[in-house]
Amino acid sequence: MKTYQYFCDGQWRDPSSGLWFESDNPTRGAPWARIPRCNAEDVEAAVQAAHRCFSTGAWSRTNAAGRGRLLRRMGDVVVRHAEQLGAIETTDNGKRRSDIVEPLKTWLADSFYYYAGLADKVEGAVIPVDAPDLLNYTRREPYGVCACITAWNSPLLIAIWKMAPALAAGNTLVLKPSEHASASTLALMEVLAEADLPPGLVNVVTGFGPEAGAALVDHPLVRLLSFTGGFTGGSHVAAAAGRQAKPVIMELGGKSPQIVFRDADLELAVHGVASGIFPPSGQSCISGSRAIVHRSLYDQFVRSLCEVAGRARLGDPADPMTQVPPIANRSHFDRVLQAIETAKKEGAHCVLGGVPTHLPELGGWFIGPTVFTNVTPQMQIMREEIFGPVIAVLPFDDDEEAIRLANDTDYGLAAGLWTADTARAIGFADRIQAGTVYINNYYNATTQSPVGGFKRSGYGRENGLEGMLAYLQTKSIWVSTAPHQPNPFP
Repeated sequence: MKTYQYFCDGQWRDPSSGLWFESDNPTRGAPWARIPRCNAEDVEAAVQAAHRCFSTGAWSRTNAAGRGRLLRRMGDVVVRHAEQLGAIETTDNGKRRSDIVEPLKTWLADSFYYYAGLADKVEGAVIPVDAPDLLNYTRREPYGVCACITAWNSPLLIAIWKMAPALAAGNTLVLKPSEHASASTLALMEVLAEADLPPGLVNVVTGFGPEAGAALVDHPLVRLLSFTGGFTGGSHVAAAAGRQAKPVIMELGGKSPQIVFRDADLELAVHGVASGIFPPSGQSCISGSRAIVHRSLYDQFVRSLCEVAGRARLGDPADPMTQVPPIANRSHFDRVLQAIETAKKEGAHCVLGGVPTHLPELGGWFIGPTVFTNVTPQMQIMREEIFGPVIAVLPFDDDEEAIRLANDTDYGLAAGLWTADTARAIGFADRIQAGTVYINNYYNATTQSPVGGFKRSGYGRENGLEGMLAYLQTKSIWVSTAPHQPNPFP
């Protein structure tokens, strides 16, 4: 097995504990790499390195144009090594190679290029004031050391989404990937050596939440936290950050609805809904796991969805013919199966899938596309994020019922609308309580467009101009232009 080190102050280091833990290949169901088990001592070293780089090191003397040049080099490196990085992520968390290699070459590399161009475009303002002999202006300044905690479903994507705007804004970083998928983030730092990053600019600590994560969140030199993951973990991070008044960017889970109206193109809707959950095995925060279908189309929609999803090919995510990859880790595999059993016990009808799929040539953790009917809004399958290839299909009779069912969730990350009526779609989009609404498409994203949630799906935004402004704080400066000091007791 490959043994990794953690990355601190421009150097590769063994964990101070002398301990590593195994990372599994979900396609094979067996360990393939050893990951450093970092603790508070390692976190201390990483945060101090980031603080030195920000306050007295090379980064403190790098202007906005210089930050942009570095980000362009980073983008070039990612493009050159996309195949290598994609292979490691596929091995470590089971993501389909096609779902990571091409994005690394295109819109993920574009994240670096976009923020490289934006780095020297952020401006302050001169504020009109109603007092004579005073000038008031604002400037936007970085926070300093930012801690970025990423999830196991898309480690490289999430790391780049956080890294590019944070660096463009002038911050330094300590990244903490999930213990379930750390290898590709460490591999990213290996190749980024070609971009000549200043020591301490980006540091990566690995390990478990109670040991490494808590120490990072609580460190007094960490001035901003960006977290992507589940609601439970995010609420703990937010509570800890609140004790020190640290700002937090939260991208949490979802229970996204897909509304199929009476006038929808049925074939388009079926394929859109299927592609909105099954290709990543449901392991995406925006997966459309609740299909809300007009009653006149309901039976036909369910039949067509089962027919399309039933033909999906499960297999090795490195194989370009694979349509549904494995579940990323064993513990989550067990949780998905438990959620399926709970749905059955609550009275939902499993009309497709619902059992583990054994592929003898691979041996990993596979669950095929699973479809439930006879569901009610109160069932766990309709209320809790399963994060697996499981969709519940519910009928509706009129538009008001559709909007009520769509918004009847604690989450608000994304939603899909399938209809031929553009006016209706735009009106519904205004009423949907979600950070992203798709009309007759799903799963699209671009560096220029902000991403984030409503309600328990989080707060703050990533991507776009908003994604960079989140890593900046505003300072207001007052200058007296009076020829002498005014009377101290006017």
